[in-house]
Amino acid sequence: MSTTSEFEHMLRGASLRVTAPRLAVLAAVHHNPHSDTDSLITLVRETLDSVSHQAVYDVLRALTAAGLLRRIQPAGSVARYETRVGDNHHHLVCRSCGVIADVDCAIGDTPCLTASDDLGFVIDEAEVVYWGTCRACLAGSGS
Repeated sequence: MSTTSEFEHMLRGASLRVTAPRLAVLAAVHHNPHSDTDSLITLVRETLDSVSHQAVYDVLRALTAAGLLRRIQPAGSVARYETRVGDNHHHLVCRSCGVIADVDCAIGDTPCLTASDDLGFVIDEAEVVYWGTCRACLAGSGS
């Protein structure tokens, strides 16, 4: 999904008005998954040079609340956003450079993804973050 009409359809499907800032933020996040807010502001301003910081923050909040974006915040990191929603995927985070990559949910026996006691909660998601060192950092360190 990458055309303006597809983003318009997503907004309408979530009962949100189609606005230039919303379209620009959706496109920026779609093409730059796991971007932080400051990066997204810079990207959105390439399309809408007069958009304010507050407008981007407001759009990110609205799109996240509507389920069109997912907000993630690995430990020690600022909030980041992605358009891959609704599939309970997880993330790999490089301890060296901070790059974040998607990884599909574990398959097979996954005992740590099942709570030992749900305490009456209806569990609908398990958040897993895998930490390590990416290939680029490993190659750069000679390891």
